Amino acid sequence: MKIKGLRWWIIGLIMLITVINYLDRGTLNYMWVANIEYSVVDAIDVNQKENQAEFIAQDNTYRLYTKRGEEFIQRADYLTFKKEGQIAVNRQGMAYELGIVEEGASPEEASRQAKEQLGIITIFFMIAYGFSQLFSGKLYDKIGTRKGFVISVLLWGTADALTSLARGKVSLTGFRMMLGLGEAGPWPGATKSNAEWFPQKERAFAQGLFGAAASIGSILAPIIILMLYMSIGWKMTFIVVGGLGIVWLIPWLIINKKGPKEHKWITEEEREYILSGQPESKVSNEVGKTWGQLLSNKKNYSVILGRFFLDPIWWMFVTFLPMYLVEEFGLNIKELAFSAWIPYVGAMVGSIAGGWFSGFLIRKGATVDKARKRAMLLGGCIIIPSVIASVMVPNAVLAVVLMAFVLGGFQFMMTNIQTLPSDLHGGKSVGSLAGLGGASAVLGTILAISFAGYISSWPLLFGLLGALVPLSLLSIYVTVGKIEPIE
Repeated sequence: MKIKGLRWWIIGLIMLITVINYLDRGTLNYMWVANIEYSVVDAIDVNQKENQAEFIAQDNTYRLYTKRGEEFIQRADYLTFKKEGQIAVNRQGMAYELGIVEEGASPEEASRQAKEQLGIITIFFMIAYGFSQLFSGKLYDKIGTRKGFVISVLLWGTADALTSLARGKVSLTGFRMMLGLGEAGPWPGATKSNAEWFPQKERAFAQGLFGAAASIGSILAPIIILMLYMSIGWKMTFIVVGGLGIVWLIPWLIINKKGPKEHKWITEEEREYILSGQPESKVSNEVGKTWGQLLSNKKNYSVILGRFFLDPIWWMFVTFLPMYLVEEFGLNIKELAFSAWIPYVGAMVGSIAGGWFSGFLIRKGATVDKARKRAMLLGGCIIIPSVIASVMVPNAVLAVVLMAFVLGGFQFMMTNIQTLPSDLHGGKSVGSLAGLGGASAVLGTILAISFAGYISSWPLLFGLLGALVPLSLLSIYVTVGKIEPIE
């Protein structure tokens, strides 16, 4: 049996697991705090399948009854009155259900605690994620992308499902660290897989598709996760989403049997097209470079420093965007579900466009060096004005639309940075350099999230992210020199 365009099936499967990856990592952020609307009734009817609230005059509280059959009491001063007969309870979500935020805290203190504790848990997640980035690249270089993805997916899918057993911030942090250990693998893994399955002129586009899948996952996350949360609660949501990756392993193991050189299902035309467009395939007896060898060459710091400065932009949005929209604009859980995805549409478009743009320049005769650098510069020029404008507008609609341009510019730029390892090295070192870049990105993100705890103003916090763009561009241009294979 021969399959035409087998390389597109491979990247398609990687895109699918990347979507699942982002659903898994988004579970906590979207269920952390929530504004949930209730209909005010004279007396709760347990047979009605809707959220109901009954006022208890003697102690100025509301008896709340969810459509899932859960019941609890909430102080009236912790509620927001939306319209006639409707209230919004802003003290729901995992942060409150697990007692991570103090029950008697004022609204301002509760907000601070929720933001601080989410930041701490995310930092521990990022430590595990960065550690995994560092070693996943080496692992994928050693055992190959087929087995590497299996290990990563099994680890993170199990971790997400087990999070349903969390009882407090310690156990929750432990499960999120386990998630981070698994979730980091596909980033160096996808870069390595694209280097194996695509000629050089198509790699940025393939990397763009991979980045677009992360954006699609981020688009779907608020809708799917919040709808599951409202229907089946946070515990079952973790189990359902965590199981998706395990199911994905079936087609992955069936289709991705070998690389393009040996795969029995690839056509001879496609095999020749891929291998003839890979400069590194002409190198025989290649030996993977050690970390010491990679760190001793200045060119490799274009990946390490470029991602150190730029990646925090993405992670600050992934981590804090739900809280930002809830607290800055007062969005309820349904409004959040149908607005938080908009910035990631821009990210999806930017990811594909960034890969296409540099590939287009190469096809038109530009060198890889000029094509990649022009694409990075254009992406940076989109980010800076967009991020400044996004924090100055007065309503959520304009804010999320402008944020779409921010993340679009980010992915336009990042797609080409993530392609650099395969531009600079052969197959046995691509994953290792991509892993080093991922680890440095995590370090930059940890520092940014730690710094975020000292800034109480959401607009100022997001606005400062624009300063990271010129730092990333400068570090790339200074270190890489000419983008070409390292001897």
